[in-house]
Amino acid sequence: MELLKFAVIGLSVFAVGSSMAIAEEPVEFELTADYFGKYIWRGQNLSDDPVFQPGLSAGFGGLTAAIWGNMDTTNINGNSGDFSEVDYSFDYSSDLPGVDGVGYSVGLIYYDFPGTAVKDTTEAYWGLSFDLPFSPSVTVYHDLDEAEGSYVALGAGYSVEEIGELAAGVPVGLDIGASLGWGSGSYNDYYWGVDENKMQDLAVSVGFPVELGGWTVTTSLNYVALVSDDIRNTDAYGTNSDYFFAGVSLSKGF
Repeated sequence: MELLKFAVIGLSVFAVGSSMAIAEEPVEFELTADYFGKYIWRGQNLSDDPVFQPGLSAGFGGLTAAIWGNMDTTNINGNSGDFSEVDYSFDYSSDLPGVDGVGYSVGLIYYDFPGTAVKDTTEAYWGLSFDLPFSPSVTVYHDLDEAEGSYVALGAGYSVEEIGELAAGVPVGLDIGASLGWGSGSYNDYYWGVDENKMQDLAVSVGFPVELGGWTVTTSLNYVALVSDDIRNTDAYGTNSDYFFAGVSLSKGF
């Protein structure tokens, strides 16, 4: 949807202009650059070789507009050095009125797959997060174009600000995250050929963030597995159903 692309760009321009007029509400930008040994999305092995994934977001109040891309670094998918996916999104997040310790998010994501045979699609999503131990959350994504089905992600996480120091005395933190995904029948049928409601994938990551020169540098170890035997047996994205891979992520806010 070209309209969504223009909406994201327009939101960014609006945010910049508004921040100039209202000094106490500046735009907050974040630049990210990630390198992973594989690209596994919701249990789907989209690239079995290393990928580079840059992103840029602009936030104003509770609104955030973002663009993110995946670049294949090898020719495994015939796209070496090219972007095989570019996502445009905007999100609104805030505290749930009248309920302490509960936040909510709503938004849209437009998935573009340049240079591939994959059809572009759009998802709407809404979710809740809870200020409780292990930061539980639940997010529902609904595909509006191609799959016309829903994917539900249950998430949890735990962070420690400092677990040790590097040789130069720089503190090292710890971030642990986990998610469990469920797909509706139409969603699973589109992506896996399984026309049934199924638990889909389990993802676990362990990261070690370090602050260096105004950047956050996070090395991570990641594990993703398909949890449904029916989905495992489809081999829709390769013969493996369990993936271990490492990554390095850079981020900077300004």
